[in-house]
Amino acid sequence: MAHVLSVWFGCGHFPGAPGTAGTVGAIPLYLLLRPHGLVPVAVAAIVVTVVGIWSASSECARIGTKDPQIVCIDEVAGVLIAWLGCPVGWKGTLAGFVLFRIFDQFKPFPARLAEKRLPSGWGVMLDDVVAGLWAAVLLYGAQRIGWLK
Repeated sequence: MAHVLSVWFGCGHFPGAPGTAGTVGAIPLYLLLRPHGLVPVAVAAIVVTVVGIWSASSECARIGTKDPQIVCIDEVAGVLIAWLGCPVGWKGTLAGFVLFRIFDQFKPFPARLAEKRLPSGWGVMLDDVVAGLWAAVLLYGAQRIGWLK
């Protein structure tokens, strides 16, 4: 079960871009929850993060590396957090997707620190949580000043 969750039901096995596939794999969950408001999305982000720490830790131990490329549940948690800052609709969803992927790649402070210093599944998950927070803040700001509607 840990493996299935850590690779987000197979998304992590997508060749060449498992992180992007994991982010795409979060879209159905988001579309299912978002019509019910931000609270269900936030709860899902928290649950996915907690489950992700466990499943990613298990997968790290199984494979024997600190951050296996196939683990993509961290992208699911991160993008759900990013989408908390965007408006409903395809533009907001796309903007959240793109900004999260950018922040996930560049790892702004303290994401890289979390990735490097935290053990196992904690580092795997929390760098993406930080990337999601950065994206959510920018999306919310863009929305507030009228750049994103």
